[in-house]
Amino acid sequence: MIAYVDSSVILRFVLQQPDTLTALLDFDERVTSFLAEVECMRAIEAARLLRRLSTDESGERRQLAYKHLRRMRRLMPSLSILRRAGEPYPVALKTLDAVHLATALTWRDRRAPDLVFATHDHQLGRAALALDFEVIGL
Repeated sequence: MIAYVDSSVILRFVLQQPDTLTALLDFDERVTSFLAEVECMRAIEAARLLRRLSTDESGERRQLAYKHLRRMRRLMPSLSILRRAGEPYPVALKTLDAVHLATALTWRDRRAPDLVFATHDHQLGRAALALDFEVIGL
């Protein structure tokens, strides 16, 4: 089984938040967008600036994020993915969430017809469900 993993799932592991999606460990492969790396680094930096993490802790969390990301196949958002992200979807989505969904749709179409979508974001999860993904993490 293959799962597309958005940054909300990765961040729960990295920021040591409750209800991590440990079911992902049972998947044969995990894929994500390179966008997830940027989102994770921005979230860690925001936590440092808000003094939720010390400078040392933020460095440790960055290393942990990279460790998780290296275990995934990371997909570069291509022009076709970005154009697909701009298409209409059945649920309103923020821009970066649309890029994640377009990436997952493209991967499902080309490589993994049974791709599972892993997210803790309810709006993104609703959109993935509407597009016939099995969604975990909600």
